[in-house]
Amino acid sequence: MPFAPVVETARLTLRPPTSADRDQWIALHRDPRTYWHAPHAMSASDEAAEEFFDASRKHWEEHGFGFWVARSRERGDVIGVCGLKEITGAKGAFLNLYYRLTFDSLGRGLGKEMSRTSAAHAAEFLPQLPVRALVKEINTPSVKTALGSGFERVGIRRLNDDLPDEPPSTVFEAPRTEAVTSFDADTREQILDLWVRTNDAGGAVGFIPGAPRADVDARLSAAEGDMDAGMRVAVVQRSAADNRVLGLAFLSEGPNPILSHGRWVYTVMTDPDARGRNLGRLLMAGTHRVARDLGVEILSLGVRSGTGTSQFYEACGYHESGRVLGAIRVAPGDERDDITMTRRLDQAALTPDARN
Repeated sequence: MPFAPVVETARLTLRPPTSADRDQWIALHRDPRTYWHAPHAMSASDEAAEEFFDASRKHWEEHGFGFWVARSRERGDVIGVCGLKEITGAKGAFLNLYYRLTFDSLGRGLGKEMSRTSAAHAAEFLPQLPVRALVKEINTPSVKTALGSGFERVGIRRLNDDLPDEPPSTVFEAPRTEAVTSFDADTREQILDLWVRTNDAGGAVGFIPGAPRADVDARLSAAEGDMDAGMRVAVVQRSAADNRVLGLAFLSEGPNPILSHGRWVYTVMTDPDARGRNLGRLLMAGTHRVARDLGVEILSLGVRSGTGTSQFYEACGYHESGRVLGAIRVAPGDERDDITMTRRLDQAALTPDARN
């Protein structure tokens, strides 16, 4: 299913460029203040910037995605562009992450907001190609943005417009997600270790901190039994740099056929040592892709109150659809609500059935 071309983030509205954006696009790509790290990379003329604008609109027409124009939701003014472009080279195709901010918009974290949204959209909706950002190490803000958006260093690459004595760009790549119906021995051990570490770090993944590894192992074995029976699929997130397991979620199918258009999302976890790097959002985006490939229309998940995770899932498109007060007893005197959150994957609205 194609994604909606207009996307809203916490502070921005992202939409495809129109002819009305031409002048602002040119001005953005002709401002030397935003090319301090590579002055030669700025469009050499207004005509060159206009050619870039026309090529970006053509990419939307040919591929159905591309670079968005970003507007402030508060003020309505254009603050930059961002998005992904498909590039094909001698070593294969990839999706190239790009963003550029107006000078007055720098230093407000908007580049990270753009990059995180672009990477998540690629994981959920776009062709399953490597998602990369090519950044000069001297451009420290963009390096921090790439790392903070879930990307890792995977190599170097010279660009066509590099000067002869200019160092190559670092290639940053986003993690990938894959649907798995069984684990090999190494993957299983990494998942067990991730589950224990996530639990001990306070993650709500079925145990209280300090639960014995053997108990977690038993729960993992039960999940593998469901996978063998065709009732559960694992979504595994792996590092682009060294293939290690970074995250995990389970999609579980119930036995009742009248509920077959939905799945439950269980045991969502990412490497606790990499918190704040967008891995959770990328994992959920990949989980949504896997669910759509299975023909799923509705996803539900459980959240423990008091953990702050409701806001995270709201940002991923979920809405509270039920709550059992005090259903979870973390410790004597510490009872939490068991919250159910739901998202439709088919773009339909969540509306209650008016029939009693």
